[in-house]
Amino acid sequence: MKLFHVSDVHFGAEDPAAIAWFADLVAKERPDAVIMTGDLTMRARAHEFDAGGKWLRALKVPVTIEVGNHDIPYYWDPLRRFLSPYKRYGAAERMIEQPLDLPGVSIIPLKTTARAQWRWNWSKGKVSPKALQRALDLIADAPKDNLIFVAGHHPLIDGGAKGTAKTKNGDEALAALADAGAHAILSGHVHDPFDIAITRTGWTVRLIGAGTLSKRIRHSPPAFNEIRVDGGRFETLVRTLSDEPKHHISETVEAGATG
Repeated sequence: MKLFHVSDVHFGAEDPAAIAWFADLVAKERPDAVIMTGDLTMRARAHEFDAGGKWLRALKVPVTIEVGNHDIPYYWDPLRRFLSPYKRYGAAERMIEQPLDLPGVSIIPLKTTARAQWRWNWSKGKVSPKALQRALDLIADAPKDNLIFVAGHHPLIDGGAKGTAKTKNGDEALAALADAGAHAILSGHVHDPFDIAITRTGWTVRLIGAGTLSKRIRHSPPAFNEIRVDGGRFETLVRTLSDEPKHHISETVEAGATG
């Protein structure tokens, strides 16, 4: 099985060459699903959602979308931010936070954005008790022997890249997801790819971050992740629009029980 994990496309500041390259690879390689971990748009404007939604629908493979901080209308549009933040997704709205059950793999959505927070920077992550409980319920309902991949926008803890998410309740959520048997947690936000192993409650979880297909690159070229699944094992490859188009970033530590 092959999954494409893409993030932070930022329509409105997208890289036209990068999004065309990604769409071409999807058409040629036909991944089993595309996992989009947020920031489809730059400023949550209608024309950005329209362009991003058309791009995703044209891929013609199963897609699930997580909401990023850039996908919620900004402070100058408070009514839309608080009352109808997802309306501008249009036809792509049905893809938002949709779990996917594939043969041997369950994709579980985890909301990490907030319409308001008790801190100045609302772009940072937050896991609410309600969002965490929904993810835990979906994990409990997943087929028993499936690999469990949880997908959200913000990394739950910092350390996989130079950028930060400072996700409130992130470490507690990570421990709860590990205790529930999650094998990997997929995210975006920091615009650089990573794959690290973290152990909580005697269980090793892989934290996997995708790069960006926008012009807002940081420490790496435009990129997305290819996740290859073979039975109960999986590996992460970074696909880059550069002279080094594909390389492994998986650690040798396997997800699952330790000791």
